[in-house]
Amino acid sequence: MFSLRSILGFAALFLLGQLVAAQSTSLASIPTSQLTQIFNFGTNPNNVGMFVYKPAKVATKPALIVASHFCTGSAQQYFAGSKFASLAETHGYLLLFPSSPHPGTCWDVSSDATLKHNGGSDSLGIVSAVRFAIANWGVDPNRVFAVGTSSGAMMTNVLAGAYPDVFKAGIVDSGVPFDCFPTTGQAVDTFPSQCAQGQLILTGQQWAQRVFNAFPGFTGQRPKIQIWHGTADTTLFPPNFFEQIKQWTTVFGLPSTPISNTSEPFLPNGYSNATFGPQFQAILAQGVGHTVPLFEQQYLQFLGIA
Repeated sequence: MFSLRSILGFAALFLLGQLVAAQSTSLASIPTSQLTQIFNFGTNPNNVGMFVYKPAKVATKPALIVASHFCTGSAQQYFAGSKFASLAETHGYLLLFPSSPHPGTCWDVSSDATLKHNGGSDSLGIVSAVRFAIANWGVDPNRVFAVGTSSGAMMTNVLAGAYPDVFKAGIVDSGVPFDCFPTTGQAVDTFPSQCAQGQLILTGQQWAQRVFNAFPGFTGQRPKIQIWHGTADTTLFPPNFFEQIKQWTTVFGLPSTPISNTSEPFLPNGYSNATFGPQFQAILAQGVGHTVPLFEQQYLQFLGIA
């Protein structure tokens, strides 16, 4: 025999279940202009937390940006500490803020699963949410992008390398090359390491092969990449900047020397933008540590949103 309290409790749980289901199946059910957690968006091996931000006015066939946080951070912190949401109100794009399930909240950027197309782990959980958004929210599949800082920058490289069929561009702020850390089967949250200290030096072809191995046989257009790094970074040392240049210029078949290397009007003194082609830019910040401050408006210009 059930008490009134238990009946009301079951009713509340039922309504909550209905709300969660509505959030995960209908864009209309998601509240506007606030960070909202979603569930049941597809395969999610590590139970990555997933939060969506929907602006008050969503563009027709909106772009989607996946914004991945740093170690010790969270979706909520990256949301609060960036301008991505406020800019979404202007430009009408949708945002996904994944949240790492691991101790220390670093992302798994090293396991065999996360580095393989449809292999599993954190990267597949994130991509499942993206695929759900494309299928159910009217997202333009030709305008799906990834951005991230530190560990989130590493995840951005993983998403670009392992899922070039899903992402069209990536912004990498203070990261390391794709498949730089040794395989551990879990998130990397211990420093220093050979990779973090910039001691893993490979040829461009060796780095590029690591990307090619992530999705053998892929022949489509790869996402364009913009990387940012500070010369005074003592967490992920500056050689990682130059190793990423070797990796991505080889992947894209671009020359190893930039076609231009200038200080753009929007950049502070000491920042230089090395452009190797329309697919790849590398911005080095003199005297800047870990991490480079966010330049969200410029990111949107590179992504083709603003």
